[in-house]
Amino acid sequence: MGKVKVAITIDASPATVWEEVGRIERHVDWMVDAVAIRFTSKTTRGVGTTFDCDTKVGPVRLTDKMEVTEWREGRTMGVRHVGVVTGTGRFTLKRARRGRTRFAWEERLTYPLWMGGRIGGLVGDRIMGLVWKRNLKSLARTVEGR
Repeated sequence: MGKVKVAITIDASPATVWEEVGRIERHVDWMVDAVAIRFTSKTTRGVGTTFDCDTKVGPVRLTDKMEVTEWREGRTMGVRHVGVVTGTGRFTLKRARRGRTRFAWEERLTYPLWMGGRIGGLVGDRIMGLVWKRNLKSLARTVEGR
């Protein structure tokens, strides 16, 4: 299982950043790899929320099935991936100097054999790290543009 961690400082308060991040359905607006999100639970916020996220990275398309496992309003969102790619992910928001937010995104993923398993995971983690850095820049532009 590989680990990928990316972070960015956003010129907005944690409450403003959470306004965007806490709306799971809007992740497709700033995640270039997220094509569509469909909730599979009655809830759309908080622990126990489940959803399918159609994901596309280059030629690879899959449906990432996720469950929210941690939800600390304005501070943390954790998920468990239970689809083709398995593992855990976590967003953390911390107040930074001058009213800004330090946003960190950490994932621990296991890739299936048809994606190269452990060896494919090394390549996949590197690619996903680049994609997620791009996503964080997009999130920053979205939030700072308000």
